[in-house]
Amino acid sequence: MPSMMSRFFKFGSQNMAIDLGTANTLVYVQDRGVVLNEPSVVAIETINGIKKVKAVGDDAKMMMGKTPDNIEAIRPLRDGVIADIEIAEEMIKHFIRKVHGKKSLFRYPEIVICVPSGSTSVERRAIRDAASNAGASQVYLILEPMAAAIGADMPVTEPVGSMVVDIGGGTTEVAVLSLRGLAYTTSVRVGGDKMDEAIVSYVRRHHNLLIGESTAERIKKDYAIAMVPTDGVGETIHIKGRDLVNGVPKEITITQANIAEALSEPIGAIIEGVRIALENTAPELAADIVDQGIVLTGGGALIQGLDEYLREETGLPVSIAEDPLSCVALGTGRAMEDPVYRGVLMTA
Repeated sequence: MPSMMSRFFKFGSQNMAIDLGTANTLVYVQDRGVVLNEPSVVAIETINGIKKVKAVGDDAKMMMGKTPDNIEAIRPLRDGVIADIEIAEEMIKHFIRKVHGKKSLFRYPEIVICVPSGSTSVERRAIRDAASNAGASQVYLILEPMAAAIGADMPVTEPVGSMVVDIGGGTTEVAVLSLRGLAYTTSVRVGGDKMDEAIVSYVRRHHNLLIGESTAERIKKDYAIAMVPTDGVGETIHIKGRDLVNGVPKEITITQANIAEALSEPIGAIIEGVRIALENTAPELAADIVDQGIVLTGGGALIQGLDEYLREETGLPVSIAEDPLSCVALGTGRAMEDPVYRGVLMTA
């Protein structure tokens, strides 16, 4: 086994690590770092009953919610796992081709993909099959919280307990790590998507205005806040959508305090996940977490004031990883390159 491994590491200039996310997919190529970061969206066009891929990534994302009848923009991943395997396969193929350019592959790459810790063996097999069919000669899997911790430079190989909270688009992974393993992990199926949905339903309930997913996501990125602002109002936000009473387009104004109220449920579920993980942590590891604190990674870590809110709720030090959005991809890449982390890779 080691000879095969060392052979592949010596001569695999094209080995890739993929962070197959619900919202974004990042590709890390050995010795080159993160080379691609695009939305996990595929636009499919149907002509005379035959479906073909029209656009993938950034181009497809722009079409979301704005497509004519014969085109649909699909997100093949939901809640961190593959919901539509054929389209996921097309997406992985497209990204691999994009990264490699036009040059023909003299050998297919080894691919490391991260999976949510709560995913079932069936879901993991779907991810592995999608990558194999997309042209990988060997597929390794790594658990998402482990990848996030490696990417955030946490001491995962040492006998020290550390806690990572990775808030992605579909899931929030909460894990306590020590000695290259997960001492405790829980996966809460709440992430950026649920926050978008919460904003959509809040605006519909309180203002009879229907807004699309992309609008909700933009509001979340620009104005989301975990706690009601100190002045009780915060910034004012203009939202355009369709009035449900008259059926005409219209614009309304809401405040950041309203957004905090809309997000209270998904954020509460994340806090609850952290609390459950802390309750189930072995006492020695819990003692380490008091010193090390909690590290936030993933896009959700960028929500204003979330670290303070978590600090208030748990009484522990909370820090945000240096580059929360690409933490998982960097960690997956490092696990692939660095023999120190070899033990964390799994073959499905």
